[in-house]
Amino acid sequence: MGSKRTPLAHKQTTTMLHIEIDAGSGFCFGVTTAIKKAEEELGQRDILYCLGDIVHNSRECERLRERGLVIIDHETFATLRDVRVLLRAHGEPPSTYEIARRNNITLVDATCPVVLNLQKRIRRVYHEMGNDPQIVIYGKHGHAEVLGLVGQTNSEAIVISDISEVDKVDLTRNTYLFSQTTKPLEGFQTLIDYLTTHIQPPAEFRCYDTICRRVSNRLPGVQEFAQRHDLILFVCGLKSSNGRVLFEACRKVNANTHLIDDPELIDPAWFSGIKSVGICGATSTPKWLMERCAERVRELDPDHAGAAENSSSSSASSSTSSSL
Repeated sequence: MGSKRTPLAHKQTTTMLHIEIDAGSGFCFGVTTAIKKAEEELGQRDILYCLGDIVHNSRECERLRERGLVIIDHETFATLRDVRVLLRAHGEPPSTYEIARRNNITLVDATCPVVLNLQKRIRRVYHEMGNDPQIVIYGKHGHAEVLGLVGQTNSEAIVISDISEVDKVDLTRNTYLFSQTTKPLEGFQTLIDYLTTHIQPPAEFRCYDTICRRVSNRLPGVQEFAQRHDLILFVCGLKSSNGRVLFEACRKVNANTHLIDDPELIDPAWFSGIKSVGICGATSTPKWLMERCAERVRELDPDHAGAAENSSSSSASSSTSSSL
């Protein structure tokens, strides 16, 4: 009789797929605080209204809806009375606070401290600088934070999304440049350089660096992370401005980068010949969603899956790893 074969040979030749979740990705401080406040409120009552999406991630919004969070727009907000309404991290214009006062609405204000400070600086410049100051905001048109910033100037501020719109600025007027907190530093510097050299004396130009470093500093970190892996799954909501910037930064250094907002969108064909997968996201991406994506990869390739291991964070990557 011949000897009995064992499955050991197959085990020895199996290539283990390595998955790493970037610990530097995920909610920023402002979003974390807003969600914590929402959860605390919903722990005490069945319903809490929220003015706009609490975060630009549909999966996280749905999780909170199931707990009783009701997303409303400004039109609906103006019709409410005697209720509690959460203001998200993006901030609101003065008109929102006035409506709340008139309608006896209790505001649960989760405006990010960085955004709140920026609003105060714009308001101070608008009111204290004489000679018809021209306030310019480098930001995304229609973004909630930008609308709140423009509101500090009686809706007189000029919004430009990039250097192609700089012709909106009157170079003969005193000009004061601010930035949305999540815009890229590179684009802001381009505007500063242009306005510095083109402003027409005696008009003066001043710029205020109001970009959040906790957000902007993620860009080099996420690029370094993307370079270490064969494939990148960038997880973020499709409405996220910060997510789009970070995704493009990843794709610049790793062409094999895929943008997804749902684990079910992961395509098994992406993993052919892949040994290492990195999962990262935006400041609006919840950790639990990135973890779900890692689980989905394991489901799609069970023959190569081993027990998940959590490694300690290294100073270089600050990431959670699993060998699959």
